[in-house]
Amino acid sequence: MDNTFDPSRLLAKGTAGQLSGTHVEPQVAAAGDNVDPAYRAKATEAAIKFESFFIGHMLHQMRDGTRALAAEDSPSKSRINDDMLDMADNLVADQMAGKRAFGVADAILRQLLPQQQSAPAVNVASSQNIDPSLNQQQ
Repeated sequence: MDNTFDPSRLLAKGTAGQLSGTHVEPQVAAAGDNVDPAYRAKATEAAIKFESFFIGHMLHQMRDGTRALAAEDSPSKSRINDDMLDMADNLVADQMAGKRAFGVADAILRQLLPQQQSAPAVNVASSQNIDPSLNQQQ
């Protein structure tokens, strides 16, 4: 195994604030689904961008919390590289959103696109052998 340092592996591909070139396929339309493909593509892109924004904001808040709790002489307290750290956070957020890591985009798409025909809902109490009388409201 070659353990030599290769700086090209550290270079991020993409630009901060923009999605990476990773193409994310929209979910396959079900038979009989009559949603416009252009609408589906726009909804998917918007949902992924929102997930990227959500993850980036969460990373930014985590970094701010770490800075607030750090000791006065801690390297985490320094604001020297904030612009580069923000860019790195945005790139990480873009990559994670492109892979739908948090499921936020999927949740948005479930609200924007019609639901596919699914199996009927199962009564949880009967499937887990729970006495229905325990779940009644009094």
